[in-house]
Amino acid sequence: MTRHLLPIALAAAVAFPALARAADTQPPPRIIVSGEGEATVAPDMAILSLSVMREAKSAREALDANNDAMASVIAAMKSAGIADRDLQTAGIQINPRYNYTNKADGSQEAQLVAYQVTNTLSVRVRNVDKTGEILDKAVSLGVNQGGGITFTNDDPKATITEARKKAVADAMAKAKTLAEAAGISLGKVLEITDQNVAPVPMPMAAKSFDAARSAVPVQAGENSYNVQVTVTFELK
Repeated sequence: MTRHLLPIALAAAVAFPALARAADTQPPPRIIVSGEGEATVAPDMAILSLSVMREAKSAREALDANNDAMASVIAAMKSAGIADRDLQTAGIQINPRYNYTNKADGSQEAQLVAYQVTNTLSVRVRNVDKTGEILDKAVSLGVNQGGGITFTNDDPKATITEARKKAVADAMAKAKTLAEAAGISLGKVLEITDQNVAPVPMPMAAKSFDAARSAVPVQAGENSYNVQVTVTFELK
């Protein structure tokens, strides 16, 4: 072999194994499918948002009146079996209220009329059957705003697990159908990812409180937990 051809031969000897290794390291053909699973369960806990609003000529008077009313509400919650850990102040607001009158020059004149103090309490009711009774008692003691209800589950792990299994089974079925239609075979699972979707809260309007004469009728329904998964399969 001539001397000037030797470097070319050496380069080829190095390049061909490198190309072979590169071919060996190419990722195998794969298919990516998504699956969805749903499982339902009756809620075992209600979260209430209850607000007391009081108005007076001064902020001090409004706050004092609000404190008295909210103290009665909290005491009633505890007497109804609500634990301290399930009672949480969600916010306190102190706002002036003005009356506006139009002037001859087109401007407005603001006159301070009163101060409004609003105290919002978040209540976790672990006995859903008592939700209506607790709402009625709260309104009787001074709750006059709020009224949001969220029905949830204290520990939904088992239900989410059921939904996750259904989602994976759905993805497996889709992958098999696609592979059979394409005339190929599925290999091992390379990757699985999932995403939980929480149930949608079920609100109750505050106006429902205005006509309350006995325990507020409440229907908890059921919570639906959804899981979406993405599964990557190797193809043979």
